[in-house]
Amino acid sequence: MREIFAGLPWWIKWVAVPVIALVVFGGLIASVVGFVIGLLFKVLVFVALVGGLIYVVRKFTTSSSSRGDW
Repeated sequence: MREIFAGLPWWIKWVAVPVIALVVFGGLIASVVGFVIGLLFKVLVFVALVGGLIYVVRKFTTSSSSRGDW
């Protein structure tokens, strides 16, 4: 493989080959990146919802226990 690339100009190695790879595998790369971003967003929403639920439960349990002290 090195012998094949050794005789080629620099722009073939550093411009044309990566562009061809992006064209061929661009859909796959976009799908993987989209899946990862979607998964991270869902994890973030899950953490926010669980955190909000814990906050609401603690707020109501502390307010109900303080009313019991009266």
